[in-house]
Amino acid sequence: MIYRVISKPEFRKFIDALLRENTSFGPRRVDTAANGNPVYQFMPVASVDDIEFDYTATASSAKHFFLPFREELSRFSFKDRDFKQHISYEAEPVVLIGLRACDISALNILDDVLLNGNYPSPYYLAKRKNTFVIGLDHLPLPDCFCKSLAHHTVSTGFNLFCSDIGEKYYLSINSSKAFTYLKEFQTEEPSYEDNCLLTERRNLISGSFRTEVDVTSLPSILDIEFDSPVWEKWGDKCLNCGTCAMVCPSCYCYSVEEHFDIDLQGATRNRKLYSCNLVDFAVVAGGHNFRPKNGDRLKYRYYHQHRGFAENANQQICVGCNRCGRACLAGINPKDVINDLRMEKESCMICVSQSPART
Repeated sequence: MIYRVISKPEFRKFIDALLRENTSFGPRRVDTAANGNPVYQFMPVASVDDIEFDYTATASSAKHFFLPFREELSRFSFKDRDFKQHISYEAEPVVLIGLRACDISALNILDDVLLNGNYPSPYYLAKRKNTFVIGLDHLPLPDCFCKSLAHHTVSTGFNLFCSDIGEKYYLSINSSKAFTYLKEFQTEEPSYEDNCLLTERRNLISGSFRTEVDVTSLPSILDIEFDSPVWEKWGDKCLNCGTCAMVCPSCYCYSVEEHFDIDLQGATRNRKLYSCNLVDFAVVAGGHNFRPKNGDRLKYRYYHQHRGFAENANQQICVGCNRCGRACLAGINPKDVINDLRMEKESCMICVSQSPART
């Protein structure tokens, strides 16, 4: 890692130069929520003035640049009794500006699954390798709990990460490409004062979290509470819409469909993002549904987020952004669900605790 500082006017020149030469996306205000708060999304940007550098969080994550809602995997041709299949792993270079630390952590988790696993995805690899990621720190929203999962800071998964230290940005340069781009602009070695300002900035961010979720031993608690009535309680509220998985930066479940052309001369195989909360997620051939109840489907989403992946790779895939809690139409918030599970576990322990010794 190489560290530099750059003045904010010079940083804007740097971003403008990137935008002129590359297809770029950054945070833009697209709407206003019912509570009056602005709604941000990653949208195409052509000028540095298009970017909302002080945005809070986007409604959906940057995951969809790497895992689109729908993606064509291959195309088949049946003309003249000749079967042909066309597969393309190409991806156009893209610059993503302004990702938060938790969103970059989510990309690192997706890397573990889709790049470092037994069956790497060439589609994901093409997009990941052709995307220049610029991170930007920020003060957390009141309901964010990234700190509880240690995702409020990040040290890998980006090309460049920018920390706001007043009149300058403190740059963490994590790729040769970023270093080469910055050579054309005026940067300086961080001074002692700059390092102190960075420490103050990180302490400010860390101390600004208002929401905490105790995830200590959560995988074990989930095992203990597998048949807990908590799942039925929250499952009864679930609308099975799958919104939580769509806005989640680390959910990656998908389904594969094949569609024939009307003239029967061709077909496509497509992948689309899916959710374990959807009614037919666990339906198998013959029509049997292994998870017919709302509570069961909700439970397995939490198990995947906080236990299944943790057991395999020693980490939970939830990054604490709470997009699912803000987007849920039924008001299901991960903090409330996890707190209910903890209370259930503690009440069970009280019930089985030994009586005080007689004197």
